[in-house]
Amino acid sequence: MLTTTKFKEEFEKIIEGLYASNLEDTSSIQQYTALGNFIKSYSSDNWNKTNQLYLEEQVKQVYYFSMEFLPGRMLKSNLLNLGILTTVREGIAEMGLDFEAIVKSEVDPALGNGGLGRLASCFMDSIASLGIPGNGTGIRYRYGLFQQKFVDGYQVELPENWLRNGNVWEVRKENKAVMVRYGGEVYLKEDGENKLRPIYSNTQNILAVPYDTGMVGYENNVVNNLRLWSAEIPPEEEIRYKTIAEREVVNQITEVLYPDDSNYEGQLLRLRQEYFFTSAGIQSIVRFFKKQGQPWSDFPNKIAIHVNDTHPALCVPELMRILLDEEGHSWENAWDITKKSISYTNHTIMQEAMEKWPVDMVRELLPRIYQIIEAINQRHLDRKISLYGEELTYRTTIISEGYVKMAHLAIIGSHSVNGVAQLHTDILKEETLHDFYKMYPSKFNNKTNGITQRRWLHLANEKLTQLIDDKIDQEWKVNPAELRQFKAYSKDSETLNQLSDIKLENKKRFAVYVKEKYGIEIDPTALFDVQIKRLHAYKRQLLNALHILDRYLKIKEDSTLELQPRVFIFGAKAAPSYIYAKQIIKFINALAHLVNNDPDIGNKMKVVFVENYGVSLAELIIPAADISEQISLAGKEASGTSNMKLMLNGALTMATLDGANIEIKDLVGEDNIFLFGLTNDEVNQINREGNYSSIAVMEANPRLKRVLNCLINGTIPGIEEEGRVIYDSLTLFNDEYYVLQDFASFVAAQERADTLYQNKLAWNQKALINIASSGPFSADFTIMRYADEIWNVKGKAEKHASFLKGNQPI
Repeated sequence: MLTTTKFKEEFEKIIEGLYASNLEDTSSIQQYTALGNFIKSYSSDNWNKTNQLYLEEQVKQVYYFSMEFLPGRMLKSNLLNLGILTTVREGIAEMGLDFEAIVKSEVDPALGNGGLGRLASCFMDSIASLGIPGNGTGIRYRYGLFQQKFVDGYQVELPENWLRNGNVWEVRKENKAVMVRYGGEVYLKEDGENKLRPIYSNTQNILAVPYDTGMVGYENNVVNNLRLWSAEIPPEEEIRYKTIAEREVVNQITEVLYPDDSNYEGQLLRLRQEYFFTSAGIQSIVRFFKKQGQPWSDFPNKIAIHVNDTHPALCVPELMRILLDEEGHSWENAWDITKKSISYTNHTIMQEAMEKWPVDMVRELLPRIYQIIEAINQRHLDRKISLYGEELTYRTTIISEGYVKMAHLAIIGSHSVNGVAQLHTDILKEETLHDFYKMYPSKFNNKTNGITQRRWLHLANEKLTQLIDDKIDQEWKVNPAELRQFKAYSKDSETLNQLSDIKLENKKRFAVYVKEKYGIEIDPTALFDVQIKRLHAYKRQLLNALHILDRYLKIKEDSTLELQPRVFIFGAKAAPSYIYAKQIIKFINALAHLVNNDPDIGNKMKVVFVENYGVSLAELIIPAADISEQISLAGKEASGTSNMKLMLNGALTMATLDGANIEIKDLVGEDNIFLFGLTNDEVNQINREGNYSSIAVMEANPRLKRVLNCLINGTIPGIEEEGRVIYDSLTLFNDEYYVLQDFASFVAAQERADTLYQNKLAWNQKALINIASSGPFSADFTIMRYADEIWNVKGKAEKHASFLKGNQPI
């Protein structure tokens, strides 16, 4: 057992060994590095033993492929999961060091964009904490997603050099490197045994080098592995890369997440990235399996490959390539192994958002892979036309209209296809992927997303965690369904006052950050209204902004108006090539500047748009939130996870009936959520009838018309171009996401929130009910369902099997 005395001794030894320096002469970054080395050393025995146990017992292992992993800072998370957070914090304090300064010295790994990457990291945490043999596979981006800066209100993208001080958590495994092959020519030649073998020439060979990071389970001695691949020039081929430009082609593969794909070169780089990590990962899996000496028929019984969204869909033809070309399997045998081993999660409802690549691009970059995709496609046609007819079958083809459709490839080449919220899955089955559902009804299933309470409550909101411990003990920490016991305190005035005090303290903490970072004074007693997510038109940050503008106009019209003071908080990045989203950012920032500097407004309203939103900022904002804005157009958001994190921390959800909002509503009850707007059925009806007129909606609502006119009449300085583009999108181009249609309903819901917030007792009761109802959204439960229903793997602790029984609506 680690004591503070033992920790201090070890820590000082590491400091001296790393820096040949005394403790008082080191910086917080050096102290962080030393502490990271201590944690890695402390957990290394468990990491090694976990690997050895999986080998000895020859257990089935999961390999979770994702283009993104967004882990956030790992220092406190690892300390918590190792059960030594309190010991280390006390030891650091006794040495006269600032623990929080050390924590903040860690840079957020820039390995993801938003919900997809954070979900993958929550899942890795849960897989380890449940003792499930599981591995992550992704890319070690040098710069990752861009660093967002606002210059005159515009988003500017800068490189996010998160590796500038190294990464203390990773271990380079050059002995596990593999070769990934691009381009050149390939043809099939008989090998004399009635088998065709591919012959390659003029290929570009790239060395994929893995960097492994331990995924520490929660107080269970399990440490799983996250393997991120880095692209390098093979040492034996250095002579081929004589110029900086030639070398840069290799470096680009693992340089940035989501390169600008608005042009051919960007699309080509994206495809190179996707094949790079899928090929490297599949090669690594096959090499590991072969070492076990088991028959190939056992491959699906020992290996589960999960494709997180379409980015890793090339796992299907890559596994086929290895089985066919390198292991000599027949097509039928290879296809059987592949389908039984691979499963796929769909993350989008919108057909236009599903990846597809030009045929010529795939053929030129990945000639052998394209041959295999063609063969998969032809066999699909041959088998299905006789069963379903040409019309339906050709709608499900992988190759059509000059493109390779990655979702189609993933569906056809897998044994399971899941959505990430019940509504999302229903829409996939009934609309977006209906043709596939008719062919493969047994493949489709739902796995509603989840979050890990360990990061989003235990770490992000320690005082709320302690309050819950004091009221219901600590069983909820390993069985989040037990949070429902907290509901018993929804009428206890002492508990409600404690809850209110904790929320106020969290709001004060965020207010200090805003003052230091942006020079904006915000009132912690105001209602904090939060919308934090990727900037996209369907997520409707614009609707939120129009409501803010409406409130501004009301206050300007009558300065004596008694409105509930609010602080509107945004956090969002727009894709560099998504011009409209960047114009919305400029509009919101211009509106914020107008509101925050108008003496008539004062503290009645403030608007804060935080720069470079990421995991660590989310950990600061979410515990301070009173309202959680989940206002996407119904039928567009697959699930959402910020809704779950905010609910867990006692925010009340302002929501359309979209994604997991529906399941939140079912758990908390309609009295404890603010619902507004069109339903999915109503949206579909409007779409079918085709008679929506946004201009008619505007003309019928003078209040809305006044708000829209402010976009183009100079009320908001500095948005002449952006205001006109947004105005035209909502009027001349008929408001694709029905922002104007939902405006009146949204404003009415916001007014209900204003009224409720005046009754602090009633508000706090609803906040507590939200917290107590959030247990079913634990990623632990989600992963248990994946493990049981898709992957067919077992966890370490049998008691976790009882979680699902307790994971019922309250």
